[in-house]
Amino acid sequence: MIDDTTNRTPGPPAPTRADGPASASPPGAAPPPASPTVAAPRPASTAPAAAAKPAAPAAAPVDMTRRGFLSTLGVAWTAFAAACAAGAVATTRFMFPNVLFEPPQQFKAGFPSDFQVGTVDQRFKESFGVFIVADDKGIYVLRAVCTHLGCTPNWLEAENKFKCPCHGSGFYRSGINYEGPAPRPLERYRIVLAEDGQILVDKTKIFAQEKGEWSSPESFLTV
Repeated sequence: MIDDTTNRTPGPPAPTRADGPASASPPGAAPPPASPTVAAPRPASTAPAAAAKPAAPAAAPVDMTRRGFLSTLGVAWTAFAAACAAGAVATTRFMFPNVLFEPPQQFKAGFPSDFQVGTVDQRFKESFGVFIVADDKGIYVLRAVCTHLGCTPNWLEAENKFKCPCHGSGFYRSGINYEGPAPRPLERYRIVLAEDGQILVDKTKIFAQEKGEWSSPESFLTV
């Protein structure tokens, strides 16, 4: 009897697996699962990352209390009322402008017989600012304004002169200056007879002695 094990020709060796020695699988066994494939790492990007946009500031919460609302409303109404009042005042002043009331520039002083010769009549000093003087030549009207600084002189009957209370200027009955700082005589107003025979004084016309105007027939009234 021949032994088969001695006459078997040796064949090529069985292939081996790269990851280890081959292991015999029993007949009919399922093949081993395949090794999972590991994905290669993606190379890092060299481009700079885009700058992040700043976050919008959060809106401040509105804290309007009832008291704050009423305070604001009160201030608004006060300002409105003040504006209305100012407008009303301006309208009133527009409707009633300032008017300077002055005495008339012409007035009747009475009849020539009402004035006694040698006297100075002061009845119209306060209302019209004049002295009416009667002498043996006639009647003339002196302006009651000192020629120094414009004060109102007084007639001093005991001293028979006009005296300025401001700086002491003195004037004769005729109006000629003779003492104090007054540089010239008192001025005269126009005097004529009206149609009814009364004396009419016209303050729109002034006669100055230093200009030779006292010789004008309207600077005095002959009676």
